[in-house]
Amino acid sequence: MLQVAFIRQNIDFVKERLAHRNFRETGLVDDIVRLDDQRKRLQLESDTTQSKINAFSKEIGQLMAKGQKQEAEEKKQEVAMLKTTLTPIAAQLSAVEEELNANLVRLPNLPAAAVPGGVSPEDNTTIREGGDRPTLPKGALAHWDLAKKYNLIDFELGNKITGSGFPVYINKGAKLQRALIQYFLDFNTAAGYTEYQPPILVNEASARGTGQLPDKEGQMYYAAEDNLYLIPTAEVPLTNIYRDEMLKETQLPIRMTAYTPCFRREAGSYGKDVRGLNRLHQFDKVEVVQLVDPAKSYEVLEEMVLHVEKLLQSLDLPYRILRLCGGDMGFTSAMTYDFEVFSAAQEKWLEVSSVSNFETFQTNRMKIRFKDASGKPTLAHSLNGSSLALPRIVACLLENNQAEGFIALPQPLHAYFGAERIG
Repeated sequence: MLQVAFIRQNIDFVKERLAHRNFRETGLVDDIVRLDDQRKRLQLESDTTQSKINAFSKEIGQLMAKGQKQEAEEKKQEVAMLKTTLTPIAAQLSAVEEELNANLVRLPNLPAAAVPGGVSPEDNTTIREGGDRPTLPKGALAHWDLAKKYNLIDFELGNKITGSGFPVYINKGAKLQRALIQYFLDFNTAAGYTEYQPPILVNEASARGTGQLPDKEGQMYYAAEDNLYLIPTAEVPLTNIYRDEMLKETQLPIRMTAYTPCFRREAGSYGKDVRGLNRLHQFDKVEVVQLVDPAKSYEVLEEMVLHVEKLLQSLDLPYRILRLCGGDMGFTSAMTYDFEVFSAAQEKWLEVSSVSNFETFQTNRMKIRFKDASGKPTLAHSLNGSSLALPRIVACLLENNQAEGFIALPQPLHAYFGAERIG
């Protein structure tokens, strides 16, 4: 969430940056300033009235001590009248604050200066590519056919049990999932991330803290009776570990990683582009999250990009890194890099990771602060990245490594999987 003070001091800049990300409701900025003016006026009126009540109350005590009961009673009546005026002021103030906050949470983050302009994925900038695209054998299959051929994943069974987008992993398919999860976690912890196993249900405060609410309310699965949400990513519970915390500067950077199932409704997702593992409602993902000093957050962002890149390189997958344009970035992000791997059988790029810097957008909502060298409370910056999301990684591993009668696995997975190939 953007800070009101920053908005007030930089109205034109905020509107320009919002327009850069193709956000059209820039009139919200003027509404926020207007509401904040009302809030300040009502707060001053409330404080002034309360100050008079306090002063008169003190005076009443002094008059009573002197035996001046008549004068004290007159002051009591004045206090009673002031209190009757204070009640509607407090009600107005509460209503204005509620409307102000409702407008604030509708504003997305401001894109960083280096974010390219644009409105769609076609406007994203390719930073670099790596790895070699494989030459597939004649009659090569897409991953959904390979999964059936080698009895790895049953999409129809998942549809029977739950519905579309909930596959069942079987035998070596389940083992491959487990191997990848363990490898990703070990890769992250070796780089200095602390592993967590967080809840996969979160309360409303946690979902609002990381910006899923109200922006992605329709994409989240909701348990109404308990007012809890199934997480769309481990970013939500991990970052909220430090909600409402005042950290010490020496604690930064805080590096966290976790494996969780993830749940996204993905309403309206149909057709060949979402076939098989290309888009699911439930999937496994390993996440990395950092809380850092603002002065170092963009340096850390580049470090996290290199970390994910090395992980993809270790899997021998052809990949490319994109810097997202303003119109294609997520609601909470100030800058995002997407990683895509090339699916040889489908002949297209599939997104497998996003690495983002949120600056203070999340930490302002969650009040995650630290005391800097001068002792001043300062909002930390939060960053996160997929390291990695499994479905499309599995799809590309199966497709790109298929041979006559087997599927080869990259060397780092041999020990985790217990074999060099499937089939």
